[in-house]
Amino acid sequence: MNLHPMKLVTIICESVLEERVVELLRECGAHGHTAFDVRGSGNQGQRSADMLESGNVKINAIVKPAVSELLLQKLHDDLFKSYAMIAYETDVRVLRPQKF
Repeated sequence: MNLHPMKLVTIICESVLEERVVELLRECGAHGHTAFDVRGSGNQGQRSADMLESGNVKINAIVKPAVSELLLQKLHDDLFKSYAMIAYETDVRVLRPQKF
């Protein structure tokens, strides 16, 4: 079995940002993503998943390392100052690298 190194980028942000984040994913070279409505609490207070206006979304994308770097930089530069959000990358290995 031949596994190929990639990055899993996870972004948790206000639901109103989902379209903008997906647009950034495409601009940076991601081929797809998965999104989930999520809830939790942190230094921004409690977030509920049942109301779109005040909820959070978790967006995952498996991408090449260069895409991850560009995406995280754009998120930092364009959105972090104005919105409650976090983003991180994780090392993953995939079976079919051409999908990403």
